[in-house]
Amino acid sequence: MTRETAIFAGGCFWCTEAVFQSLNGVEAVESGYIGGAVPNPTYKEVCSGNTGHAEAIRITYDPAEISYDDLLDVHFATHDPTQLNRQGNDIGTQYRSAIFPLDAAQETAVRGGIARAQPDWPAPIVTTVEALSDWYPAEDYHQAYWDGEGQRNPYCMAVIPPKIAKLRKGFGDRLRKD
Repeated sequence: MTRETAIFAGGCFWCTEAVFQSLNGVEAVESGYIGGAVPNPTYKEVCSGNTGHAEAIRITYDPAEISYDDLLDVHFATHDPTQLNRQGNDIGTQYRSAIFPLDAAQETAVRGGIARAQPDWPAPIVTTVEALSDWYPAEDYHQAYWDGEGQRNPYCMAVIPPKIAKLRKGFGDRLRKD
């Protein structure tokens, strides 16, 4: 069985992780940091906005079950790709909308995904397409956050359910059956 990887940033990784782990064909979602200059950054360092990293997710998926294009469509539909360096109340470059293609084929697909998504947004999409760089997994307590602490966190309760509702409305046929 072939497995592929996608790396997306779309604001708080707790919120994007919760969306993608709900999709059929997605086998793992890992929260982490990418796109910065400091080796082995901590959450506190990334949150300062001084490392250059984005909070991001690394998705492992089965392309026989869900395509990279499908993942892109979900990404653009479940966060606001028109906000520069922010998602809602999360402000700073660490919350930027960015995609880190792993190869030329993914980069071509990203540009197509942006073109497909643009008509759905009233402002220009500002999602950056950034060169692949070192990936640093976030600390253990950030992984599968929604499934644990997140459902008791007021911030997550305000942000994640609307994203899940968008996912159900637009991509209900792609959700896990379990």
